[in-house]
Amino acid sequence: MSERPSQADDPAPPPSLTRRRAVTALALTGAGAVASGSMASASSSAPPPARRKPRLLAAERVSARTLNLRIDSPALGRTGNVAVLLPPGYDDAPDRRWPVLYLLHGCCGSPGSTGWGKADAITAQTPALVVIPEGGPAGFYSDWWNQGRYGAPAWETFHLNEVRRILEQEVRANDKRAVAGLSMGGHGALYYAGRHPAMFRAAASFSGLINTTRFTTGIQNLVKGQGLNPLDLWGDPSAQADLWRQHNAYELVSRLPRGFPVYVSSGNGQPGPFDPPDRTPDSLEATLDLMAGDYIDRARSYGLNVTADRYGPGTHGWPYWERSLTQALPMLASAIGAT
Repeated sequence: MSERPSQADDPAPPPSLTRRRAVTALALTGAGAVASGSMASASSSAPPPARRKPRLLAAERVSARTLNLRIDSPALGRTGNVAVLLPPGYDDAPDRRWPVLYLLHGCCGSPGSTGWGKADAITAQTPALVVIPEGGPAGFYSDWWNQGRYGAPAWETFHLNEVRRILEQEVRANDKRAVAGLSMGGHGALYYAGRHPAMFRAAASFSGLINTTRFTTGIQNLVKGQGLNPLDLWGDPSAQADLWRQHNAYELVSRLPRGFPVYVSSGNGQPGPFDPPDRTPDSLEATLDLMAGDYIDRARSYGLNVTADRYGPGTHGWPYWERSLTQALPMLASAIGAT
């Protein structure tokens, strides 16, 4: 069973000068809708060469630093949401282009959510666009197989084609990118880097699900828990074993170039310094720690530049992931020139 190629590298024409100016003005001053119209449904099979282009519907400046984008997404078959934390000096340099740090969230949040803990405070002095796209409550950063029909939701295509191009065309992103994520987003970060090694300069996983062979039933239960058919993601772990391997960050290590910087952190599931005294051991984090060990060993054997932080006591929670982002940020920022 071979996987349909991702659409992440499809060409897209540049926007008109008039449209560029309109959206730039919205990004700088606060925004409303910039385009409207009915949404066509996403293709139920591999998109034809002339597939419909995504459109930026709104760019709303909701705070000094936060720009919320709403995108008419053919890949999702609906409107997709993206939060962008703007770098210091963004408004004062209208001709400057900025590197991008993607932050990918974990499983099972609210549909459409673009939250990422204390990312705003942690990255406040980082001269990069910090991009936090929605990834679905259990989207697993993949173009869903859908029993061989593909079609929506195609999260990989949404993030790496549609969002990427809108960032470049409308928000002044350049081509220097890093990616980091927690839990399901840790899978997304190392999976995206392995699938598209020329697109990213560094990647980081915090308590990431980065060797899916250790958690096939767990992944299916997470998808099922969101009211979705788990076979629609990557099929059956046995019958579609090759498809599962193609979406396993651990299996993609060999695609990354020697010296590629990766940061991998995890706790061992025992209560740690950020846990209350009565906290019980966390079996999920313990399993993710085993995955971290798998990935670290394999990455080092292939000559990747690995920063490993298997910090021992610690459970599956925000204080640990925020600490890891703080510690990984200098490496991520250096890789994209955001220093």
